[in-house]
Amino acid sequence: MRVAVALRSLKSRLSPKRFRRDENGAVAVEFGMVALPFFALLFSIIEISLSFFSNQILETAVSDASRLIMTGQAQNSGMTALQFRTAVCDRLPAMFDCENNLSIDVRTAANFNAADVSRPIINGALAWTPQFDPGDPEELVIVRAAYAIPVLTNFYGASLANLNDGRMRILASTSFRNEPYEPTP
Repeated sequence: MRVAVALRSLKSRLSPKRFRRDENGAVAVEFGMVALPFFALLFSIIEISLSFFSNQILETAVSDASRLIMTGQAQNSGMTALQFRTAVCDRLPAMFDCENNLSIDVRTAANFNAADVSRPIINGALAWTPQFDPGDPEELVIVRAAYAIPVLTNFYGASLANLNDGRMRILASTSFRNEPYEPTP
């Protein structure tokens, strides 16, 4: 008799109807199904935000350092490409590794239509040879900087990386006409 009662009790505990009503652990199961996509989206949003933030910092540094060229200070002091690069790096926070990841190109153009603003990344590599030509008074100058930042998230092959080594190249540029400064002899 006891065996029959025990079997009935076990049968009622394992009944599919009972499992439909029982909600213990449902939250854990639902969280388990939603956790991976949620965290992938969260980390992707954070990484995109950091890339925009880094790009804005680079834009500001390039724009500020370019004033040295626009006002003629760079030309009159005989500034070299390395010194201009240092001027840009001095305006960047410690999170930037200027020594290894920054490339700067300064060139002149006859007019805005003739300015070289081509895409500097082709097939995952930097496609320009950096130049340093700060120009003369009232000459049009284009300053471009490229910086490689690490990409931390790569979910399901959807990555921000645009370089062959898995990093992302951010770009900053400015164009201006040099002021009519007095060149030093």
